[in-house]
Amino acid sequence: MQPSHALAAFSEAMRDGSAVIGVIGLGYVGLPLAHRFSELGHRIVGFDVDGGKVAALNADNGWRRHVGARVEDMRFPAPFEATTDFSRAGECDALIICVPTPLGKYHDPDISFILDAAREICPHLRSGQVVALESTTYPGTTEEDMLPELAKSGLVLGEDYFVVYSPEREDPGNEKFGIRQIPKVVSGVTQACLKAAEALYGPAVDTLVPVASTRVAEMTKLLENIHRAVNIGLVNEMKTLADRMGIDIFDVIRAAATKPFGFTPFYPGPGVGGHCIPVDPFYLTWKAREYGLHTRFIELAGEINRYMPDYIVEKTMAALNADRKALNGARVLVLGAAFKKNIDDMRESPSLTVMSGLLGHGADLAYADPFVPSLTLEDGTRLASVVADEARVAAQDVVVVATDHDAFDYAMIARVARRIVDTRGRFAAADERVTRA
Repeated sequence: MQPSHALAAFSEAMRDGSAVIGVIGLGYVGLPLAHRFSELGHRIVGFDVDGGKVAALNADNGWRRHVGARVEDMRFPAPFEATTDFSRAGECDALIICVPTPLGKYHDPDISFILDAAREICPHLRSGQVVALESTTYPGTTEEDMLPELAKSGLVLGEDYFVVYSPEREDPGNEKFGIRQIPKVVSGVTQACLKAAEALYGPAVDTLVPVASTRVAEMTKLLENIHRAVNIGLVNEMKTLADRMGIDIFDVIRAAATKPFGFTPFYPGPGVGGHCIPVDPFYLTWKAREYGLHTRFIELAGEINRYMPDYIVEKTMAALNADRKALNGARVLVLGAAFKKNIDDMRESPSLTVMSGLLGHGADLAYADPFVPSLTLEDGTRLASVVADEARVAAQDVVVVATDHDAFDYAMIARVARRIVDTRGRFAAADERVTRA
């Protein structure tokens, strides 16, 4: 079967670099993706509802991001313009949707940002365009929820325009794997749409992984994140058991990781953060109810991981009790506010929940994070980061290691801290001042 004229024209525009790429949602997924296509010489139009962000991006022609311990200035090598005007969607040959998919009040999926994006671009769709969704969501979203909004354009799917799903695999702070190096799962609503997906992403990544349907691609992303959530939940539960038994869980993991097959190490912590692990599994548990199934295994892992910040607070109380001190009024320094080391991303960070719990018990709280100069907790409490220098650390009743940024001076902390609650295994458990948590 010969490709339609629209598909052939789009494929040629991608090959020669003349295709205009529109990216909807200029966040931790959309911006690196826009930059990657800019590296290939494509003109980029970025869409976002945040006027302040749009103005800042246009003023700098880029942004700054943390990659490991480094800060990179990301400047667009090809023409880039950010806008809040969705009528400009007609300028773009491809429109890639990278919007948030949070949970609602009752842990139900909120795909309103996807649907809003589809409604905004629908009046401006034209023949030859590709609409790609990258946001993590439940199986069926692309075809059952987004496609009906786009179909109102009157264009013929698979001939005039093409709808694809390709889940993002962005890993903030990863110095080894960027967009180009990470294999890209691609799918299409029709076979012609799959061809359009391959034409769109093929030049940008080294390896494409075509799958049979958008539902397979949507489920693939959820499985990747649920795999991590369940294994983190398992090791967090093992942590609490090992603690009761007087065993250092980090010693156990290091030993088990020497097995060259059948074991993948996962590490405990104060909970789980970012968008993927705390949020995405619930997209599948919600969808499963439509089929009369209850995903007990997934929900149990979520329950264990959500309990971890409370566990950290309890272990901090126990550490202070060893000095005959109460948490109420104790000077507590929390190291790290971001959800993982060496980045500034605080989405769903368990460190924030730990801080709220410590404050709720009356702690005299301070936090240090070189990547997060200030923050606001859920109850509205505003805090500014302090410097974890020797004088500050020595003055605390207890130091809680929540996020183990490499920038912290762990040798100094080990030398001068009175008590340490270590959620990341950075200190020797044999030190009587260290409490594993």
